[in-house]
Amino acid sequence: MNNDILKGKWKQLKGEAKQRWSELTDDDLDRIDGKKEELVGAIQEKYGKTKKEAEQELEEFREKLDS
Repeated sequence: MNNDILKGKWKQLKGEAKQRWSELTDDDLDRIDGKKEELVGAIQEKYGKTKKEAEQELEEFREKLDS
């Protein structure tokens, strides 16, 4: 799933993102609005991850959704 699809399907994917990263609030998810860099930053902030770790988590999330 590429970034455009992530953004385009964000309303549908918000629930799955909330399950995966439960510390993200509804306000966080609304602000992120499917933007990759925003989601990576929120994961870093809420979970104390490095950028690389957050990007890896997002990639695994996207791969899971593609399967």
